[in-house]
Amino acid sequence: MAGWVSLRELLKYEIIQKKEEGYDVTGIEEKLMNTCEENEQDLMKIYDELKNAKKIDNSFFEPSDIETIKSLRPNGPRRLEILDDDGSLKNKFYGAWLGRCVGCALGKPLEAMDFMEGNSKNPGWKNVMLWFKGADAWPIKGYTPSYSKAQDEYGLKLAIWNKLSLRENIKFMETDDDIRYTVLGLSLLEEKGLNWDTWDLGKYWHRKLPYGSVCTAETQAYYNFCSVTSYLEWEKPADWQKKIEWVRTHLNPYREWIGAQIRVDAYAYAAAGNPELAAELAWRDASFSHVKNGIYGAMFISAIIAAAFVEKDPIKLVEIGLSEIPNDCRLSRDIKKAMQIAQKAKDQEELVSSIWDNFNHYHCVHTINNAALCVAAIIFGDGDFEKAVTTAVLGGWDTDCNGATVGSIMGAMVGASNIPEYWISPLNDTLYSEIPGFHPIKISECAERSYNVYKKLNNEVNY
Repeated sequence: MAGWVSLRELLKYEIIQKKEEGYDVTGIEEKLMNTCEENEQDLMKIYDELKNAKKIDNSFFEPSDIETIKSLRPNGPRRLEILDDDGSLKNKFYGAWLGRCVGCALGKPLEAMDFMEGNSKNPGWKNVMLWFKGADAWPIKGYTPSYSKAQDEYGLKLAIWNKLSLRENIKFMETDDDIRYTVLGLSLLEEKGLNWDTWDLGKYWHRKLPYGSVCTAETQAYYNFCSVTSYLEWEKPADWQKKIEWVRTHLNPYREWIGAQIRVDAYAYAAAGNPELAAELAWRDASFSHVKNGIYGAMFISAIIAAAFVEKDPIKLVEIGLSEIPNDCRLSRDIKKAMQIAQKAKDQEELVSSIWDNFNHYHCVHTINNAALCVAAIIFGDGDFEKAVTTAVLGGWDTDCNGATVGSIMGAMVGASNIPEYWISPLNDTLYSEIPGFHPIKISECAERSYNVYKKLNNEVNY
């Protein structure tokens, strides 16, 4: 089975996914336990049974097509007026790119199970806190230290593959999927403008994105796309709408995980001040590999980032994000709960503890719990870049993704000039992405190019 895990492992996650979507999977888990990993024929029979499972919970209506999504969303400001002059607006574009890099780099060394899932002694967020306290670096005011007494006292271990983002080593933004997708989105918009769909995205990934750089839902969709296309085939087939449904769902139990949510930033920058367009572009991208709340998370976050170039009130930002997704969906329900938690929390520890307790039933890289944490962080941060970003990373789960997303939102809101210099200077205005033309590249150049795309698309939309 191509990808990161075995067929049997995929089916374990598929059972969980089906349960979350409200399907009856009674008895299937037991069948899977009694089927050996090498018996692919019987495993695929179990998969067919899962595909044909009966829906028993109809509490939520969660479509994946854009027109039905739009028909179910609440009222909202579909577009905001940008009043900044060019200099101020460019400062926000640079702030958004810097913020994404800062948050990602802070969270990368913590992208390990002790901090994402927690362990037998502590929830993930508490292990994050213990690491920084054990390094005499609490509260968090800089990048993750390489050594902490928590390593000896609690057996905690950082992610061994992210050493270039440690406080003692950091000299640039090292390659990461949170950065690769941002530069990939920018490159796609520079080449295609608004003229692209899931077919174009798949072809673009195959041209620009190494297979080893994708994971979970993206791995499955990438592989499935290979299965229904030829590398030399450039014309979209007439039956593409049927094929894309298979591409994004076949053996893809990760279809509501966080992958699409972390891919939207370049689209949101291009649609600055236009949350409706930002959400639509996010939908185009997300629907290549995701369904339902996996798509909604991308649309929700994209709308918030686009609105953050204008709106500074975090509550209003979240409401704008909610106005671009179905009012009656699991994500909307849980975001509203996270907003209440954030507004009542007395301090950072109380906030992340309550978010963890309420949403830890999801996988650590699911869309919904991580979106809830991001929302809580920006509300609790109340306009303070550092407070919001460090809260997002402290919360555990997908530490680098959440740091990057909140950093992007806050950077767009406050601008580069209001991000503390001790977060900016270690990056040396440089990122490496493994994407052709962006390895390495100045972060400021990425911001300038995003601004140029925004100006171009803004003229097209207004034409």
